[in-house]
Parts: sequence; structure tokens; C-alpha cells
Amino acid sequence: MLRKIARLFVIKTRLEAFAIIYALALGATERGHVYLQRFPGWPGQLLFLASTAAVFMAGAKILDAMKYEREAKAAARVEQA
Repeated sequence: MLRKIARLFVIKTRLEAFAIIYALALGATERGHVYLQRFPGWPGQLLFLASTAAVFMAGAKILDAMKYEREAKAAARVEQA
């Protein structure tokens, strides 16, 4: 039963990955907007940039991990055959 629940939290397709990245980007831009209001001028802009840059890095890592996982499964199938 726990395995079935754990499978809900595994990213299986690129569509799911892009949906997660989109949700992260929405949260980062909202947080960046708060930074701009709380810290006017260049400090707020710098924090806004940092919060959105984190999403770019996380998104790239998610997509790379999916690529490596797909390649590892393909290699395992070749070795198994």
C-alpha cells in the first residue's frame, strides 16, 4: 500500500515535469513580487532574480534526471536481453 502512495510522488513523464516546473515558477514569481514590494530598488530586483534563477536551475536538474533515468532503464534492458 505504501508503494502505491509513493508512486504518486514520482515524476514519470515530461509533461508532469513541466507541470511541476510551471508550479515552481508561479511560486517564485509570486515570492519575487513580494520581494519587490518589501525591498524597493535593486535589492528587491536582485532577490527577484535569485528566486526565478533557482527555478531555472531546478527545472534543468529535473529534466536532466529524467533523461539519465530513461537512459539507465534502456541500458538495463539491453543488458538483460
